[in-house]
Amino acid sequence: MSPPLSATVAAVDGGSTTLSDVHADILEAHILNRLDGPTLAAASCASSVLHSLSSQDHLWTAICHSTWPSTAADPRLRRLVSAFPGGPRAFFSLSFPTILSSPSASLAPPPQELISAVDINYKGNLIFSKVQEIETVTGWFRCSPFRIDLLDPKETVPTAAHLLEGDGACTSLAEEMTLSWVLIDPNGLRVASLSSHRPVAVHRHWLTGEVQVKFATILSASSVSELVQCGIVVTCGGAEGGEMHVSEVSMQVEDMDGMNLTGKDSLVILQRAMEGKRGNERREEEGRRRYKEYLEMKRERRERKLRNEGTLDKVCVAIGVSLFAAFCCCFLFS
Repeated sequence: MSPPLSATVAAVDGGSTTLSDVHADILEAHILNRLDGPTLAAASCASSVLHSLSSQDHLWTAICHSTWPSTAADPRLRRLVSAFPGGPRAFFSLSFPTILSSPSASLAPPPQELISAVDINYKGNLIFSKVQEIETVTGWFRCSPFRIDLLDPKETVPTAAHLLEGDGACTSLAEEMTLSWVLIDPNGLRVASLSSHRPVAVHRHWLTGEVQVKFATILSASSVSELVQCGIVVTCGGAEGGEMHVSEVSMQVEDMDGMNLTGKDSLVILQRAMEGKRGNERREEEGRRRYKEYLEMKRERRERKLRNEGTLDKVCVAIGVSLFAAFCCCFLFS
């Protein structure tokens, strides 16, 4: 993150110069355009002068394109970023933070199309960027399990990065890989970030030897006690020479019982997520905290289900023994 912008600038003669004494062109061309999104938003609160300068669309357009390179590569997304109510600054404010909660119901019509803008970085370098559009009105989408695959089954994307051998690969990917998955409703002009930004789990596939990196966002379902996991899996392997290639980038939505939701059910949840509240905490910390809470709730749910099934089994056995004893008594004394 860029360093915070001070309200005063030290002068050469040892005094201080207020921001009103610095020409606006200098602030804009040499300071503001070097800030990232959160820092620019914080700077806009420092004074009325900075607020006016920091609200210019071209600054936020550049920040959106640098934060999510996929939005700069696709002509349609470039137009959508500017078309949001409030401009590119509104797009950033909705896409950058994590989703905290979702409304219980949405009055808006469900999106007829969804656009995924996905960017993966490893050690600070972009290794994967893609935009994918899917229709949500077909019967196949609504009835089938919800899944978005950015790569075909046999497709791989080579990268300039090198994958370490052994357990070092898992450690390196867990610490150095980041992913952003921005889901956009182009007709309703709604958007949400569906990635935890940092991995929540990394493990090596027992059969193929490839490393699977998991990102997740926890969303509200029909009630506060019911949560669903929007899970993103990135599968990486090593080619000859150690070059890393990406063979899978996919997203699914599953409930607390581990069942994949259909496109129809997932669409309702994703729509509410795009209309939900955003968090102010750091994305990595918030994403990991909510994922740990989800796993704990899932574990407690599974244990409670096993206890209920065990109790039911005992009741059935007791009823069976009682009926058998009653039958024996009737047979003996008849």
